[in-house]
Amino acid sequence: MAINIDMPKLSDTMTEGTLVKWLVNAGDEVEIGDVIAEVETDKATMEMEAFDEGTILELKVAEGDKVPIGAVLAILGEDGEADSAAPAPAQTPAVESSPASPVAEATPQVATESSPAATAAASSSGQERARISPYARKLASQKGLEVAQISGSGPGGRIVAADVENSASAPAQSAPATPSSTVQNSAAPQSTPNAILPVVGEEDTLLPLSSMRKIIADRLLTSKVTIPHFYLHVELDAAPLMSMRKQINAQAEKTHGNKYTVNDFIVKALIGACQAVPEVNASYNGDSIVQFAKIGVSVAIAVEDGLVTPVIKDASSKSMLQISKEIKDMAKRARDKKLKPNEFDGGTITISNLGAWGIESFDAIVNPPQAAILSVGGCIEKPVVENGQIVPGLRMNIGLSCDHRVVDGAVAATFLNEVKKLIENPALMLV
Repeated sequence: MAINIDMPKLSDTMTEGTLVKWLVNAGDEVEIGDVIAEVETDKATMEMEAFDEGTILELKVAEGDKVPIGAVLAILGEDGEADSAAPAPAQTPAVESSPASPVAEATPQVATESSPAATAAASSSGQERARISPYARKLASQKGLEVAQISGSGPGGRIVAADVENSASAPAQSAPATPSSTVQNSAAPQSTPNAILPVVGEEDTLLPLSSMRKIIADRLLTSKVTIPHFYLHVELDAAPLMSMRKQINAQAEKTHGNKYTVNDFIVKALIGACQAVPEVNASYNGDSIVQFAKIGVSVAIAVEDGLVTPVIKDASSKSMLQISKEIKDMAKRARDKKLKPNEFDGGTITISNLGAWGIESFDAIVNPPQAAILSVGGCIEKPVVENGQIVPGLRMNIGLSCDHRVVDGAVAATFLNEVKKLIENPALMLV
């Protein structure tokens, strides 16, 4: 008997997923545990395994489609079972095809298979909708193409954006309106009437929003709108830290081989500051403030689609060697899109380090529901005054962004100076 393979819920905050890549084709035999697809959630791209064995009868969703939880992705049947044995899906949630962009939003489409009677009764426009994604339709309209002249490469001959782009018959697009034009742009988001965007030009690029980019946008907007931020900065002497790091790495090379980064030491200092000033390791909870017993450090890692923040859990119980190895492992798997959803849970404070990009200082946005985020700049050689004399110095700027509902200025200043003390006296982190 054929069964539906549905979009699973792969994280606690997931409402939809993007079918990034099929690893099987119709007709392939699969066994329980076989990886059949790569799915991007709001937190990471994950491998999706088969929970039953049989033959893939049909792939219902094209690569790149955004699919709500519970929507049918594919039909799996017993060996030798015909495609006609596929079950009729119940009210299948809408599938958003070809992700939206800042100037063009895709229209949701129902990924269901019509019965023969319903197909016969369907209008020609309904048949057309069934074989072309909304984004591809918009693109074809912009290029002046007739849909009937485009061959589809998606499942069931469905036309996707790449088919439109590759169509040899696409004529040149009309010249875009100037930014001062008062002509209404039908592609502009209607929810922002005050944002007058120019018409998409022939040389412009539409960049689809990934699930990760969408969740980043939503969370940061929520953070800036709902959390009253304030910011502190302090400059510190980074020379003692760099000197100790050099000594430790020289010894580590002879023993376990792990090379410590500057960020490893700063994470350790952040953990120490959370222990000394626990009021910052907290969260606003409506009519109360939650002060966390354990410290979970969310480490901001840049990836292709944006930023992820996997967590070093129960960080105060871990040695610097454990922390260093864990960060390296998370960073590698983040860039390979192999992090698991539960690795993003349990964060109580975040660190964001842009020193490697040559940034001296910056103000980070609080990562809700946390109350603080530490921003770290690079080590800069500059002249400093010591005992009335101008001498060479190695300086670093660190900042703290706080939720003022949880943390007051004096508490934040105490916390930031504790981080500074530990970085300037790195031996204290090792006791």
